[in-house]
Amino acid sequence: MTDALQYQSGFGNHLSSEAVPGALPVGQNSPQKPPFGLYAEQLSGTAFTAPRHENRRSWLYRLRPSAGHGPYAPYVQDRLKSSPFDAAAPTPNRLRWDPMDVPAEPVDFVDGLVTIGGNGDVATQIGMAAHLYLANRSMIDRVFQNADGELLVVPQQGALRFVTEFGRIDVAPGEIVVIPRGVRFRVELDGPARGYVCETYGAAFRLPELGPIGSNGLANSRDFLTPVAAFEDLERPTEVIQKFQGGLWLGTWDHSPLDVVAWHGNLAPYKYDLARFNTINTVSFDHPDPSIFTVLTAPSEIPGTANVDFVIFPPRWMVAEHTFRPPWFHRNVMSEFMGLVTGAYDAKAGGFSPGGASLHNMMSDHGPDVASHTGATQAELAPHKIDGTLAFMFESRWVIRPTKFALETSALQADYDACWTGFPKAKLP
Repeated sequence: MTDALQYQSGFGNHLSSEAVPGALPVGQNSPQKPPFGLYAEQLSGTAFTAPRHENRRSWLYRLRPSAGHGPYAPYVQDRLKSSPFDAAAPTPNRLRWDPMDVPAEPVDFVDGLVTIGGNGDVATQIGMAAHLYLANRSMIDRVFQNADGELLVVPQQGALRFVTEFGRIDVAPGEIVVIPRGVRFRVELDGPARGYVCETYGAAFRLPELGPIGSNGLANSRDFLTPVAAFEDLERPTEVIQKFQGGLWLGTWDHSPLDVVAWHGNLAPYKYDLARFNTINTVSFDHPDPSIFTVLTAPSEIPGTANVDFVIFPPRWMVAEHTFRPPWFHRNVMSEFMGLVTGAYDAKAGGFSPGGASLHNMMSDHGPDVASHTGATQAELAPHKIDGTLAFMFESRWVIRPTKFALETSALQADYDACWTGFPKAKLP
């Protein structure tokens, strides 16, 4: 991953790119004779008649039509799951997992996907899933596409290169990458890699509305980067693995499908450096709702209620007066899957390690542990900066049902509830 890649900036904008000058048609999308004999193909991420401000599609100009392939056959990967999440009963218990080790045997991104939980239904395009990836080798002569939903990848250990139909994206811990539904890609590694994946079956991720915050703050659209066109002209057998209606299917093509020479549109993969997030916080008193930390949202049909939100807790200044500054004790109608990229989380003094995860489902009681609560209540309140940390949440309107694997793995902490024992009873006058 030593060669520098080029990107275009802007989120949701109509962008264009060509790896060969003159490859993009001028004035129409599907001319009778595209330049250089390329084949025009539209990739639609929304219904054709979706409102203009929600419509997502791109035109691809490729060496060969992607329709020129044979049938797919089922592909077995036992740890990647999709709806229905019915192998284990939903639980109101609070759950937390230690970091899982990258396997010793060779495993790539696709075979290294492990599902922790999910909800909804891929068939009706409702819900989401939370996965981990544990990989140590690049995908070789193999690409992946997900027809079930969009993928948001949060690296925790090791850099990744996503080689996509639209171009190449390098991403490292502290950054994220989003691959739209249906886009084919390969993941290349420099070494052992571990991280988190949010799969949304519903609407694609977008920037949240800012409301009273105004026109600036949180994630800025110009900081999202989309690759410039780069293509492969490889005529050798390539495995194409497709996730479709919860199952994996394998087809073998006689060429690489990453052969798009030029493209234009507003549906493309993108990356974002989480250090560019402009955190909003109180400068007077009280701890605001964590919605102020929303980077991206995949909305549901109920305004203000997300199919899934991607929320981060980055380095930030804390200045609130007369206020308990860590997250307070709470119960939510939304369900929270949480991960830690680096450092420590300010509501947990121990037990929550980088690469680990926790799940607090709808209306489960949670909040700071004893040590965090004691430290926060006894602290002398002066401006201080929470630094050297990055935590995040996949927050969903639906209960997240853990998989059988997640409930049986040795990484599940049997004593998680103990972090809330030992609080002294309040003393009334």
